Amino acid sequence: MRSVLRRFRRLSPEEKERRRFYLLPGMGGRAFYRKQRRIRMIALGVGLVVSALVVLLLYLLNNYYAFPR
Repeated sequence: MRSVLRRFRRLSPEEKERRRFYLLPGMGGRAFYRKQRRIRMIALGVGLVVSALVVLLLYLLNNYYAFPR
């Protein structure tokens, strides 16, 4: 019940100042979502490259040890 009353009471100027915060560029809005999308796409690309290298390594190891020369 107290938390409900706390939401509706008026804030003093000191309280308002304490609750204020600033967003720097890239921390919210469209720029933030563009940044997150870019990070996701880079992570996806890195994951695909790493998985391709692991597949190639396993393929080469399998062929070398299955049919030694």
